[in-house]
Amino acid sequence: MRATSRMIAAIGVVSLAACAGNGGAGAGPTAGGGYPEQNITIVVPFSAGGPTDTVTRMIAEPMAAKLGTKIVVQNVEGAGGTVGAGEVARAQPDGYNVLMHHIGMSTAPALYQNLGYKPLESFETVGLVTEVPMTIVARKDFEPKTLQDLVTYVKANASKVTLANAGIGAASHLCGLLFQTAAGVKVQEVPYEGTGPALTDLVGGQVDFMCDQTTNTSGQISAGEVKAYAVTTPERVKSLPDLPTTAEAGLPKLQVSVWHGLYVPKGTPQDVVQKLSDALKTALADQKVVDQMAKLGTAPVPAESATPQAHRTKLEEQLGTWAKVIADAGVKAS
Repeated sequence: MRATSRMIAAIGVVSLAACAGNGGAGAGPTAGGGYPEQNITIVVPFSAGGPTDTVTRMIAEPMAAKLGTKIVVQNVEGAGGTVGAGEVARAQPDGYNVLMHHIGMSTAPALYQNLGYKPLESFETVGLVTEVPMTIVARKDFEPKTLQDLVTYVKANASKVTLANAGIGAASHLCGLLFQTAAGVKVQEVPYEGTGPALTDLVGGQVDFMCDQTTNTSGQISAGEVKAYAVTTPERVKSLPDLPTTAEAGLPKLQVSVWHGLYVPKGTPQDVVQKLSDALKTALADQKVVDQMAKLGTAPVPAESATPQAHRTKLEEQLGTWAKVIADAGVKAS
């Protein structure tokens, strides 16, 4: 596994030289009572411009203001988010190396045989950030008109229908597995290296349908560039009020959202973890962040969920859930 690219952007930093004091993941002195005394790096283990990156940049500025420092957002791509997560797991536990990860933190142990870290043992949880709904979308000229039509059509044409995803372990891949389980069908999956090219080919008509986050699909749905069937949450999304839920559309077993959370390496002082958690709560209450998330069909979690314990409880539950789903699907990543 290797990072395919490394892109750095800073909140309030004019040049890369300005963040040299941080030294990136793996550097920095042991945190003390004066934390933070230097820039903080949040590693995003996915590409710049993707949904996890977008959410991270939304909260970075108000978190930095609360902490009285600068936050550098660093994209470290590779192997379904495991490269960047591994870097933070091995970093100094000083509070200057933070990871933003999504649901993939709970699926990686079941997907990868040689992961190199253990979610519950290698990290301290800081707090949940948001739960992003998924949408079932298709090329705009795809024959099925409703979700039930889609299920019927896919069952009759399973050998030729194509289901796109952003790669093994990606949220779109996981949602696609759940769709096939709920619909009782197996289709041809087409993995891409990222959401961008998958969605581009869907809009272009090269693939039939996919399941992806509202942070990626809301714009295309509103513009009529894709056909939308349903949102995978119990309630409708405010930014897409006409889009039914999967339960309303006749597929109640398909329920999934992409939750995001902040992590630091195991052994990070608890007072530092608490400072980061408090800064996260402040960011999630910021009206600008609330408004930005609403435009993308999501919302900050309640304050009681932006805590280390609530986050750890969620992670423990999700590890068990996805271990079974992935084992039943017989999926493994190299």
